[in-house]
Amino acid sequence: MMLLSANELRLAYGHQTLLDGVTLAVAAGEKVGLVGRNGCGKTSLLKILAEENAADSGEISRRKAIRVGYLPQEFELDPTLSVYDNIAAGAADVVEALTRYENGDGTETELDDFLTLIEHTDGWNLDARIQSLSNALGTPPLEAETGPLSGGEKRRVALCRALASQPDLILLDEPTNHLDADSIRWLETFLETYAGAVIFVTHDRYFLNVIATRIIEIDNGKAYSHPGNYTAFLESKAIRQDIIQNSEKKRQKFLKEELAWVRAGVKARTTKSRSRLDAFYKVKDQNAPPEEMQMDLLIPPPPRLGDTIVDLDKVGINVGSETAPRWLFRHLDLKLEENQCTGIVGRNGVGKTTLLKICLQQLKPTLGTAKLGKQVKINYIDQTRMQLDGTGSLLDEISDGNEKISFGEQTLGARAYLKRFLFSDDRINERVDLLSGGERARLMLAKVLKTGGNVIVLDEPTNDLDLPSLRMLEEALAAFGGTVIVVSHDRYFLDRICDQIIAFEDSGVHVTPGNFSYYLEKRQARENAARAQAAVYKKSKAPVKKNKPRKLTLAEAKELETIEEKVMEADELVTQLQVKLTEVQTDYEQIPVVTAELEAAKKSADEILERWEMLEEVKMNSSQS
Repeated sequence: MMLLSANELRLAYGHQTLLDGVTLAVAAGEKVGLVGRNGCGKTSLLKILAEENAADSGEISRRKAIRVGYLPQEFELDPTLSVYDNIAAGAADVVEALTRYENGDGTETELDDFLTLIEHTDGWNLDARIQSLSNALGTPPLEAETGPLSGGEKRRVALCRALASQPDLILLDEPTNHLDADSIRWLETFLETYAGAVIFVTHDRYFLNVIATRIIEIDNGKAYSHPGNYTAFLESKAIRQDIIQNSEKKRQKFLKEELAWVRAGVKARTTKSRSRLDAFYKVKDQNAPPEEMQMDLLIPPPPRLGDTIVDLDKVGINVGSETAPRWLFRHLDLKLEENQCTGIVGRNGVGKTTLLKICLQQLKPTLGTAKLGKQVKINYIDQTRMQLDGTGSLLDEISDGNEKISFGEQTLGARAYLKRFLFSDDRINERVDLLSGGERARLMLAKVLKTGGNVIVLDEPTNDLDLPSLRMLEEALAAFGGTVIVVSHDRYFLDRICDQIIAFEDSGVHVTPGNFSYYLEKRQARENAARAQAAVYKKSKAPVKKNKPRKLTLAEAKELETIEEKVMEADELVTQLQVKLTEVQTDYEQIPVVTAELEAAKKSADEILERWEMLEEVKMNSSQS
């Protein structure tokens, strides 16, 4: 069933054409990922589909009575309402239908319509669904006021609002921004099994590969549809680009040969073929395919670092009071080294940004000591991009209006430097507040990285960056000779650049060498060990039943003799699959397959362990009687 279709959409802002005849259709159950460079029109297209904005021309058809949930990049919540009320606002028509139906407020036909809407949207369970969404996405308490919340907290509330009404079509613009890894995995599962259709924009390559059943690329105003997930899209795009390049090579070869013929024919005009000349000029007038520009992200060579960069010794931070302490972490030892990239991960609000501030000596720890090397020169990109003034032009932002900038110890032309970050000459004087979120992120990188430094600190740097720019950033950071500290929830990004992970877990802060996938492997090993230890403790503390205990049957006794070996085999399988998962991190087709095998293996291991505990308990109780 077709839910929505758009035909020949066109949209331009001044000299810039965003959409030039975009046509698409979305059917029920489809999960469509929108990809393309920052500023190519993805957000504008979502706004048009959500009826927030109108196209300059073109038509949009929607199924009658279609229900649409929408999470924009720039959203608004009512600061006077509670978290619950803001989420429930996404299902305002369902709330009204429930109220009026329960009060009998309406004609018989209206009440029938209300009941149909309630049943279609599972309205009877609206409160339970809001609570479930809130728990899964980690919003503040439902009764909390919305006004004082942080930007990340408000975004999670806005995401809950978009999902609350069980819409037929969900439009999501960067839904994983400000979500921790556990929340992203929950959202993946939710959307993957969601009966309705989803159109989403995201920079998260794992998320895109797991969810998408089709990819639509916006490129130079056109929409190119590719069936399958992100892996299939990359393969399809490579084939498409090969065809385009081969066609251009043939065109250039034809022009070269015909030009030689035309020049040779000047002395013998009577022998020229009119049709051959017409073919030459027809091919000559064709436009060459536009070159796909790549961001040329350069980081100035870092000044020399001393022996001390960042040293934390038994550091702890209390954000409560002496009488009611709230420790974010305690007894943390950390020593950062040259040519090392450290990733900081954990749920929102656990203290990641606080740890950054302690490392940068912007915040004094409650316990322990924090040292910052005397030769450390820091470049810091904060989470909210507040280092952009936004009131002037790109040139004002990057060089205070000057034509030259300092690039480390060098001097470069400001216009040439901005071109490296894909800002053309005709946009140099454009106001910063008119840029898209992704363009602001690129400008922020251009502004901060040009000053050089030997320690780069990035707080959620991947938010709003397009996929090609992400790859450029990863390569630049991997080649950087200084020290990098990054807070991110982008799993692929952390795997590409990190060689140390600081993880905030319920059990405390853990520092693990290696990338994010290796950290996950070690965390699972710790959890397996803790589970086995808990099982042993449970057996040792098992209460003695007063009633006459039953004895093991003959079959159970034989089973008990071999079950310990089965437990070890099950745990070994879990470990093997964890290792396999780290080996296929770049194989997007294998990731969901191996993940499913791993989850099944964990479930089987738990069941065998529980069976072992039960048989041991029966054996122990019977021997004590």
